[in-house]
Amino acid sequence: MNHIDIIKELNNTKDEYLVIGVSSGPDSMALLHMLINNTNKLIVCAHINHNVRTNSDKEQKYLKQYCKDEHIIFESMKIDSYKETNFENEARKKRYDFYEKILKKYHSHTLLLAHHGDDLIETVLMKMIRGSNLEGYAGIKIYSKQKDYTIVRPLLYLTKKDIIVYNKEKNIKYYIDNTNEDTKYTRNRIRKNILPVLKEEDSLIHLKILKYSEELQSYYNYVEEVCQNKIKDNYQNNTINLNIFNSESLFIKKQIIFNLLSNLYDNRANIIKDRHIDSIIKLSNSNKPNAIINLKEDFIARKAYNYIYIEKNNHNCKDYKVEFKDYCKINDIIIKKVSKIDKNSNNVCLLNSNNIKLPLYLRNRKKGDIISLYNMNGTKKIKDVFIDAKIPLNKRDSYPILVDAEDNILWIPNIKKSKYNVKKSENYDIILNSYKESEEQNEEKSY
Repeated sequence: MNHIDIIKELNNTKDEYLVIGVSSGPDSMALLHMLINNTNKLIVCAHINHNVRTNSDKEQKYLKQYCKDEHIIFESMKIDSYKETNFENEARKKRYDFYEKILKKYHSHTLLLAHHGDDLIETVLMKMIRGSNLEGYAGIKIYSKQKDYTIVRPLLYLTKKDIIVYNKEKNIKYYIDNTNEDTKYTRNRIRKNILPVLKEEDSLIHLKILKYSEELQSYYNYVEEVCQNKIKDNYQNNTINLNIFNSESLFIKKQIIFNLLSNLYDNRANIIKDRHIDSIIKLSNSNKPNAIINLKEDFIARKAYNYIYIEKNNHNCKDYKVEFKDYCKINDIIIKKVSKIDKNSNNVCLLNSNNIKLPLYLRNRKKGDIISLYNMNGTKKIKDVFIDAKIPLNKRDSYPILVDAEDNILWIPNIKKSKYNVKKSENYDIILNSYKESEEQNEEKSY
């Protein structure tokens, strides 16, 4: 199969329209010309005016007229400004958002892009330099399945030189982007300094790399299928179960984490570095019951005993103190005054108002907090109580503690009673019940 075979194969799709991304450069102009001459479908030319070069408007005007002369649909978008410091990332996002909008407009499921064999070699080398996963090292693919469409890159069989020759033979006008010569970009340095050396060794090196890429992709597809099944066992509700995860091989662990981070960062694989994956692996093997590592864009991976949670960083908890009357919910803990109750666990607090100073309050812990223990001589630090109860580190500073008006600690709901609690056989006039929000329905049925 070659590039023309791939284009002709698209005639068998059910779509009435094919969408092609065209910049007016030599690669996309060649692909557009090939598509015009080898398809029976209606063509939509999607052009993005990035508005960063003096010729941008001139190129857009030329391409619009070219499409009019060839009787194909022209759709364009001009980017007025850029907000992010990483221009390439933002431009790529805007470009694909536009492509997806055009695909939806014409009910098409095929997007053609003009990446060629030299682009493939450069991408593979860049991935090797920066680090990636199995799929990343394979570089770009001829067929890339997206959620609602497929990207097709027929020109991966050709080199840049092949494309320039084609344009000359067909008398196709195109524009050159001079930023492609700027060696401050890694890709351009590879193109200028490394690619010529590889081609001296083998003029068909791009086809060897394409075969390497397809072989690696087939291995990745198998591993991905295995990993998706493993993820169901290892990861639910943004939580990694270490009891299962730590029994997996290191290779599977890394693939699972890469998948999780890819979903977290909306498949922006360039954000994910080897060090992030290695840090989470190290966290999973840590002997510390509670630990946190920082990830990109203010996400964290937080270990709490046998689980790792991947979530937004909540930073510091704000102090609070609220008067308790009949009902209060703090985080996922509900504290409720009831008229009677049968059980007498740590979820229940029985108080005699003559022994304490009203009103009651719920507050978060303070440094040095100590509780006088129920039915025991002595005291215990609240910090140690939380450790014994395996309360995750990130929840300890906001966990509700019941105190009276003199700030005596009366009860840590669900966890520990104080000496101020009385026995069921003694006199009490305050009955409190605590439970997690998820248990509310069952609790209401119990009294």
